[in-house]
Amino acid sequence: MSESSLTFPRYSAVEGFAEAAKAALGDRLIEARECVGEWALHVRRDATVDALRILRDELAYQQLMEIAGVDYPDRAERFEVVYCLLSLTKNHRIRVHVATDEVQPVPSVTGLWPVAGWLEREVFDMYGVLFDGNADLRRILTDYGFRGHPQRKDFPLTGYVELRYSEAHKRVVYEPVKLAQDFRSFDFMSPWEGADYILPGDEKVSPTEPGAPSPAPAKKDPEPVVAQAPPPTPKTTDSPAQTGAGEAANKAAAKPRAKAKPKAETSKDNGGKA
Repeated sequence: MSESSLTFPRYSAVEGFAEAAKAALGDRLIEARECVGEWALHVRRDATVDALRILRDELAYQQLMEIAGVDYPDRAERFEVVYCLLSLTKNHRIRVHVATDEVQPVPSVTGLWPVAGWLEREVFDMYGVLFDGNADLRRILTDYGFRGHPQRKDFPLTGYVELRYSEAHKRVVYEPVKLAQDFRSFDFMSPWEGADYILPGDEKVSPTEPGAPSPAPAKKDPEPVVAQAPPPTPKTTDSPAQTGAGEAANKAAAKPRAKAKPKAETSKDNGGKA
């Protein structure tokens, strides 16, 4: 692959930089590496301030752009503090690496660049690297009382507490970590999801439970009349004694009835004629 097809930013090469840096830093320099046109200078921890002062004043790398941290858990000195320098006159960038661990402090460079105060606080907050000479080495990104350093590779991601700002309490509150589960669809109509309203069909069991309005029950059709077959022998009354009305009623029923007299014809029946 040709160099023109690479995607890293264009850079300005400085001829003879490695020789100049080695001559200027002397035994303060441990190693100098070049990768994709950028130089990385590894210097001794106790010579950090002197090395950066030489790079600023003698080699014209005037501006401190960033201080970053890197964690290599397998190393004896697991942390590296990386100083990113820019030469405004040469249009060239370099990195200065300093190795340390959780106990050995790195000399602060706030005397060279005052802006390094906040940058060192970020590295201290994220990695726990100590800086000797920083007058205000406090946490800057995490909350007061936060335990641990989040950018360490052995920092736990689950099983602990998380913090957020509570508008109700007007302060930062700590809560158990809750991780959202991807690709999970919640079916709120399923009773396994713990629905807090009445599912269709359950309104007969607890019609007074609060929740979403239940649908009105469907009207029932009248029950059909079942036809019954008549008794095989109809019940008849053969004598007045079988009526069950008593002795007096039996005697009255046994008397012959007088024939009824025909009614006299009235004028209304013959159309008003006399």
